[in-house]
Amino acid sequence: MVPFLRILGIETSCDETAAAVVERDAEGHSNVLSDVVLSQLDEHSAYGGVVPEIAARAHVEALDELIEEALKRANVSLDDVDAIAATSGPGLIGGLLVGLMTGKAIARAAGKPLYAINHLEGHALTVRLTDGLSFPYLMLLVSGGHTQLILVRGVGQYERWGTTIDDALGEAFDKTAKLLGLPYPGGPAVERMARDGNPDRFDFPRPLVGEARLDFSFSGLKTAVRQAAQDIAPLSDQDVADICASFQKAVSRTLRDRIGRGLQRFKTEFPAPFPATGPATGEKPALVVAGGVAANLELRGTLQALCDKNGFRFVAPPLRLCTDNAVMIAWAGLERMATGAAPDALDVQPRARWPLDSNAETLIGFGKRGAKA
Repeated sequence: MVPFLRILGIETSCDETAAAVVERDAEGHSNVLSDVVLSQLDEHSAYGGVVPEIAARAHVEALDELIEEALKRANVSLDDVDAIAATSGPGLIGGLLVGLMTGKAIARAAGKPLYAINHLEGHALTVRLTDGLSFPYLMLLVSGGHTQLILVRGVGQYERWGTTIDDALGEAFDKTAKLLGLPYPGGPAVERMARDGNPDRFDFPRPLVGEARLDFSFSGLKTAVRQAAQDIAPLSDQDVADICASFQKAVSRTLRDRIGRGLQRFKTEFPAPFPATGPATGEKPALVVAGGVAANLELRGTLQALCDKNGFRFVAPPLRLCTDNAVMIAWAGLERMATGAAPDALDVQPRARWPLDSNAETLIGFGKRGAKA
């Protein structure tokens, strides 16, 4: 039987500095003792996006105090934790260096094992912390840097079924917002404006809809938004609201087609009763949504309706665990420890690019450190 475990998690992959202490008991139940996140929104808002150098410096200034605060809130010391988990990629290399080097230093000084965590694996496993979900399940990861449909078979066992061939969905939201003069971060700003807009005013394209492949594309949609805005400039507030609503509708319809095909493939590969070997034989298969864009309520509604129609359970972590946080990093470390996975050596290096499924065909961006997606 897996023993009781407690771990300190560190997350610095982008523009949130975070630390958390999480427990896992012998039955796999979780307990979040502390969850501390410091956003860098104010530092980056003037630039309309994340500036890597500013992000790295902010992590350096804040991380030590956040770790102390996380331990204090959890009412534990380093002697009371069993391991350190730190994000090792993918992300901005400067921020990754800050978090991983800090994790290494703590592990070395305290004599604790270190687990270098893939940020995407943190997202993939969060629902096992929040909902106790059994394997396998399908995950839609939607963030500023990733849009992927992934089969989660188990800890460390991932199959990428689809990915974006150009822009990530979060990037499309942010660039649309910037084009329309909306504040950063763009996703929430577009969603707010869309509430007062007419989603039928503009007939924006829905890339790859109808194709058998499960990939995504948002570059053409982004271009269509720019052309529509230029055609009717100068824009009134109502024009902006209508463009946002029409853009969001096009995204929603695109996801409905892409994910709908993914659900059908899942049912083909895992026929009822499901799961055949899980602890709750006969339960519904699950679609999990994770990443910052998962906070969009319009898209959540579309996915919920799609799951209802196809006999799936729709699972989304609480909003605070959809964005970057250290709880998911700590939990991913605990899941790896529970499988008996060996800790990482202290010479492990951060990786700006680190696909969750290393065997998947590369569709975009391939550099010295490997595939981006």
